[in-house]
Amino acid sequence: MRKKIGILIENRFIEREIYYYQARFAEEGYEVVLLTRLWNQPQLTFKGLELGAEITANNSFEYLTENELSEYAAIIAPAGYVSDYLLYSEKPCTVSPAAKFIERIMKDKSIVKGFICHSLWLAAPVKDVFKNRVVTCHNNIISHVKNAGMTYVDRDIRDDEDLITARTGGDYPQFVRSLLEKIRIKNGG
Repeated sequence: MRKKIGILIENRFIEREIYYYQARFAEEGYEVVLLTRLWNQPQLTFKGLELGAEITANNSFEYLTENELSEYAAIIAPAGYVSDYLLYSEKPCTVSPAAKFIERIMKDKSIVKGFICHSLWLAAPVKDVFKNRVVTCHNNIISHVKNAGMTYVDRDIRDDEDLITARTGGDYPQFVRSLLEKIRIKNGG
């Protein structure tokens, strides 16, 4: 059984959301792993959006092997500015390592994927793996998800097979319940 939950992290994350994920998934027996682009550093510390709290990550999504990735029950792209920062690419008109990682996990139906609020920004560079998916998102990016070939629905939470989406960062408690339910189903009970 997959026992890890990956949470993408970068600067300007919403502290209460990330802390809730860490606590709630740990209560269910999962190891919560913060994943980021480490820029060849052993670890990086990021600052939160609302309180300025700091959080340190030492796991890179760029170098996860297939075997390591198979340990993850779910990967979550949180609210705040995390996705915006992760979209950075050194060369204009190239796909960021984070978007490449999203493309990789979207192709793996055994991993539950969670996107909340603005985090579907990460879909734009790899829109082919999101085509015809049914999602919800923050009102500010509805046109982005439609332009990426997704179907938008006006709901707080949307479950589309291995993809769970939530409208706003404040929907995280219901989002986590939906993720846990989907993980239980995928794990056979």
